[in-house]
Amino acid sequence: MIFRATLASVALLLAVASASAQLAESGPWPADGPSGERIAVRSTSPFALYDAALGNAPATEARVTFTPAVGASAGKPSPAVVLLHGAGGVSSAREGRYAREFAAQGVAVAVVDVFGARNGGGFMQRLVNVTEAMALADAFAARDWLAARPDVDGDRIAIIGFSYGGMSATYAAYRQVVDAYGAQPFAAHVAFYGPCIARFEDVTATGAPLLMLWGEQDAIIDPDECIATAADLERGGSAVEITRYDARHRWDGRGRNWRAPAHIADCRFRVGRDGAARDENTFFVMDGPVARAAMLGLCLNRDGYLIGADEAVRERSNARMAQFLNPVLFPPGD
Repeated sequence: MIFRATLASVALLLAVASASAQLAESGPWPADGPSGERIAVRSTSPFALYDAALGNAPATEARVTFTPAVGASAGKPSPAVVLLHGAGGVSSAREGRYAREFAAQGVAVAVVDVFGARNGGGFMQRLVNVTEAMALADAFAARDWLAARPDVDGDRIAIIGFSYGGMSATYAAYRQVVDAYGAQPFAAHVAFYGPCIARFEDVTATGAPLLMLWGEQDAIIDPDECIATAADLERGGSAVEITRYDARHRWDGRGRNWRAPAHIADCRFRVGRDGAARDENTFFVMDGPVARAAMLGLCLNRDGYLIGADEAVRERSNARMAQFLNPVLFPPGD
C-alpha cells in the first residue's frame, strides 16, 4: 500500500510539473505528446472583415483538432496555442508535430483546418474562396472553445500561423480585427514566414506582442514591407520582434527542396476602417471570389520561391519561439 501511495504521489508531482513547465529554449523539443482528437467548434465564414463586423456570415462548423497539455487539470490549467496552417493545408509534419511537442511541454493545442471546414477544393480554388477573414473566424472560435475548458487558462492563449496562416496571426493583433469578431484578443502572436501584403489604416493594436520569423532565401517575404507592418503595430501599441534565418520557405516542414511556381509578395492591399481590403494600385475592393481572383492575379509574381526543410533552423526557431512565448504562457510566479 505504501509503495502504491508513493507511486501515486510521484505521478501527481510529475503531472503538476508538466503543466507548470516551460518551453525548451535550447535543443530539440520533445515529441512524445498525446494524439489529438477532432472536435466541433461553432464558427462563421465571413468573406471579408466587414462581413464579420456586420454579422453577414454564414454559420460554419470549424474543423479543429485538440491536443490536451500533459499534466493539465482544472486545478492546474495550462496555457494553450491555436495553430493556423499554410496554403497547403494541415500537415502532420508541421502542425501535427508542433501539436505533440507543445502538448508534451504543458501547452494545450488547437489545430485549425480552415480549408477542410469549407470543402476548399484544389489549391487555387482554396486561395480564392477561403479567405483570411474565415481563418480568423475559426481562430477566434477555437480560442473561445479553449478558454471555456476548465483545464485551460483563458488568459494565456497564443496564436501561431505558418505562411498563409502567418498573415492571419499578424492581422489578429489589430484591435479592429478583434472588435469585428466581438472576440477576446490573443495573449501573443507568432508569424512564421507570413507574407506582408496588407497594411491597416487603423494601426491600433491589442497590446499583445508579435514575433515575426522568416528566411532570407524566401522570396515570398518582402523584408521592407514586413518591417513596415511591424512598425505599424508598434505605433499601435504592440511590441514586435523580428528574427531572420539563412533559410528557405517552410524550413520546419519535411520533404524535398523545390521551387514553388508563383508568390504574392508583390501584392499591396490596404484594409480600411470600414473593414474593406482595397488594392493600392487599382483600388478594387476584395468583395467576393471574382474580385479576389482578379486582384491576386494582377499582382502574382511568377518567379516563384524556394521551399526546403532545415532541421537545424527549426531547432533554432523553436528556441527563439520559446524565449518569446515563455514569459506569456508561463509568467513568473504563475
